[in-house]
Amino acid sequence: MKTLLKNAREQKGLKTREVAQLLGIDQALISKFESGTRKPTRDQVIKLASLLQIDLETIMVAWLKEKILYEIGQDEFALKALLVAEQEIRYQSNPSKKKLSSTLQKILDEIDILKIKLDGFRQFDSYRIAQALELEYTFESNRIEGNTMTLRETDLVINEGLTISGKSMREHLEVINHQEAIAFIKDLMQRNSSINEREVLSIHNLILRGIQPEDAGRYRKVQVMIQGSSHMPPQPFLVAKEMEDFFIWYETNKSSLHPIVLAAEMHERLVTIHPFIDGNGRTSRLVMNLILLQNGYIIANIKGDYESRMHYYQTLETAQTKNNKEDFLLFIALIEKESLERYINIIGQ
Repeated sequence: MKTLLKNAREQKGLKTREVAQLLGIDQALISKFESGTRKPTRDQVIKLASLLQIDLETIMVAWLKEKILYEIGQDEFALKALLVAEQEIRYQSNPSKKKLSSTLQKILDEIDILKIKLDGFRQFDSYRIAQALELEYTFESNRIEGNTMTLRETDLVINEGLTISGKSMREHLEVINHQEAIAFIKDLMQRNSSINEREVLSIHNLILRGIQPEDAGRYRKVQVMIQGSSHMPPQPFLVAKEMEDFFIWYETNKSSLHPIVLAAEMHERLVTIHPFIDGNGRTSRLVMNLILLQNGYIIANIKGDYESRMHYYQTLETAQTKNNKEDFLLFIALIEKESLERYINIIGQ
C-alpha cells in the first residue's frame, strides 16, 4: 500500500506537506504511511483515496491485507483461521443490496436509452442552449427558496448586469452567486474532480458570498429547525462527523449505484444533515447536478412553482422521517427524464 500512496501522490504532483494540509493529517504521518512504518486508519485511507484518485476497492484491499498480515501473519494457525474467517464472512455478509423497485428501474432504463440518444446528439450541443437552460436552473432553484425574481428579471441581472427595481440586494446576489456556482461545478466536471469536503464548501461559499459572508463555506455552529419539516437535523457538534460519513458513503457507493440514484441520494443525505445555516437546498441540488454532469447526464431542474415545490418537499420529508427514499428517488429520476427529453427535443430540431 505504501507504494500505491506514494505513486499516486507523485502522479498528482503533490508534496507530502500539501497532502497533509488538504486532509488535515500531520505531515509526519503521511511520510510514515508512504514508508510503511505506520498504518493509516480506515477513514484516513478513504480520504487519501479520494484526494489522490485511487480506486477505493484497490486501496482498501491492500489496507486490509496488511492489517491481516500484521495481526496474524506470523501465527502458525494463521491460514486455518483465515479459512474459517472466510466462511464466517460469507455467511454474515448480506449480498442482497436493497433492490430498486420495478417502477424506478423502468424509469432508469428509459433514462439510459435517452442518454444513448443524447450522446448521438452531442455534436449539436450549443452554448446558447446550455446558457438558456442554466439560466432557467438558476431561476427555478432560487424560486424554490423564495426568491421573487422572474425568469426575465433573472436574465437581465445575469446577462445585462442590470438591477431590478423593487428587488432586494440579497435577491440580486442569489441570482449572481448561483450562476457562478453553476460555472464552478461545470469546471469541476471538466477537471473530473472528486466530490470532497473542499469542493462542497467551495460551492456553499459561492452561494452565500456577499449575503452571509461569516457563514459562507462554513458548517453551522448552532442548532436549526427546518421550516415546514418535522425533521430535526443533527446537533452542531455532530455536523463535522456526519459530513465525514457523507463523503465516506459517497466514495464507497459511487461505483456501484446508478448515477441517478447516486445523485439523488447525495442530495437527500446532504440536505438531511443540513450542515449550513442557509443555502442547504441550493448546495444540495448543485452537488446532485455535479454528479449527473460528471456521468454524462444533464442538469435536473426542479421547478419552483407551488405544486412542484410541495411535491419536492413532501418526498424529502418522507425520506427523512420514514426512512423511505423511494418517492424521492422516483421524483428526481422523473425530473432528469423530463430534462433529457426536453434537451434532446431542442437540439434535435
